[in-house]
Amino acid sequence: MSSAIKRHHIDLLDEPVLPINKRGTEILRDPLLNKGTGFPDSERDELGIRGLVPPQVVSIDDQVQRVMDNYRRKTNDLERYIHLEALHDRNETLYYRVLLEHIDELTPIIYTPVVGQACQYFGHIYRRTRGMYFASSNRGYFKEMVNNWPEDEIDIIVITDGSRILGLGDLGSNGMGIPIGKLSLYVACAGIYPCKTLPVMLDVGTNNHDLQNDILYLGEKHNRLTGREFDEMVEEFVNAVTKRWPKVLIQFEDFTNDHAFPLLERYRNRNLCFNDDIQGTGAVALAGILSALRVTGQSLSEQRFIFLGAGSAAVGIADMIVSGMVEEGLCENEARKQFWLFDSQGLVTQNRIDKLAVHKIPYAQSSKSIDSLLEVVRQVKPTALIGVSKQAGAFTEEVIKEMQSHVRRPLIMALSNPTSKSECTAEQAFKWTAGKVLFASGSPFAPVTIEGKVYVPGQGNNMYIFPGVGLGAVSCHSRSVTDSMFYVAAKTLSELVTREELEVGKLYPDLKTIREISSQIAAAVCKVAFEEGLAQIERPENMLEYVKERMYQPHYVPYKAV
Repeated sequence: MSSAIKRHHIDLLDEPVLPINKRGTEILRDPLLNKGTGFPDSERDELGIRGLVPPQVVSIDDQVQRVMDNYRRKTNDLERYIHLEALHDRNETLYYRVLLEHIDELTPIIYTPVVGQACQYFGHIYRRTRGMYFASSNRGYFKEMVNNWPEDEIDIIVITDGSRILGLGDLGSNGMGIPIGKLSLYVACAGIYPCKTLPVMLDVGTNNHDLQNDILYLGEKHNRLTGREFDEMVEEFVNAVTKRWPKVLIQFEDFTNDHAFPLLERYRNRNLCFNDDIQGTGAVALAGILSALRVTGQSLSEQRFIFLGAGSAAVGIADMIVSGMVEEGLCENEARKQFWLFDSQGLVTQNRIDKLAVHKIPYAQSSKSIDSLLEVVRQVKPTALIGVSKQAGAFTEEVIKEMQSHVRRPLIMALSNPTSKSECTAEQAFKWTAGKVLFASGSPFAPVTIEGKVYVPGQGNNMYIFPGVGLGAVSCHSRSVTDSMFYVAAKTLSELVTREELEVGKLYPDLKTIREISSQIAAAVCKVAFEEGLAQIERPENMLEYVKERMYQPHYVPYKAV
């Protein structure tokens, strides 16, 4: 067992002091051990730190204050991102304490939307390595490479190939900012131990020629591997990491549709894994829909859905809603008839079947072709309009007002990220419907005031779902992650929205309660794992208590030299 696991896996009730086998600057350079100015005098003497830090002993609360004072002096969001990542690289305990205490303010910086900008400039703002890079030039050596990672236990890997970063497209190895950000949320939101997370870039090249010609670009400067070469590289990676860490959860992130669906189907029943863009997005959207139905008093089976966009996110959401309709008694085929997908070629219909990607076929309607979103809205009379198209402004005033002419409380979810890609703004949706809209977005929007009433738009952020699902899966050592786990996660999340929150337009609970949300979801996921025979531990008497006891808490603990 590695030193990092030993120092983080000690039960603080039984062993209140952590034994440390490092001294002096070696401790200060280890972000998992470093307390900066927070080392008490007794530890400064015992660990050989006296004189290596300023003499004043500073509490973690005062350190948080200093971090935030400096953070708020930064003049733009990219500088704020760099400031937080610098802290991440030198003192992880303080970093996660800061995140938890200011989760509303900092989440848009460490993840969407600012992480998109950070990825665009990743090679230019690079300071210190974090995670692992499995590059095409290293094929054949992955099993040896995984042994270079110092930790003997890893719970969660988030991996991307950088091919579809948010709404920004192919960013190659610059996409490493996504796994780093996702795993920061795993730690902050769900209490996964920092030393048991591993961000991974699968560098198969990039088709972005601007990056290939950028002298500061850090990735492979050739076109992307495709077909058999790509598949073999993923297979080598999966075999390598699961050989060293057999119980690891692999989260696939920001792969293009032509790889996202096949990878999920190939590995979901073989390894502990899921695709957040498909399953996580589907669950968080379903949770928002279920919250909206608490307002309207309708059932899921009564709804008619139009999707602008027909990629992995759209189909993931549609599949999750279908699962909910099946729970209410509909068969899958009946449920799918209530979905209309609109892509770059128009309405997804049966007469396009020969040219449709496989994932779209189950939702192809038997109606005639229509190339106007407005016309689809007129004919379908939807109760819900969901945007996953990355087409800014696609939900026009005419489209939204046409929708409202058929339904008193229209549900509109403009889920494309970052903010610049949102199909409409919160202000537009509330203004054009005179405050009647039930609204959620992928990126955050400020509260909106209509005729003196303040509405608080909900953000359908995957961080509500994936940390809890991941925590649940690893807590019970589940053999796989199933769709029913995501369904129960969505249902649990919706039930946590208070009546007061629904009254001001929020479809998701307050982010300040994210740890409670994640623990509730994790406990629900564990229960499903036991019901489905997938859990590999003895069933705890109190599932929620079991989950909470294993969550990492960002506070300083005493050290002793060994």
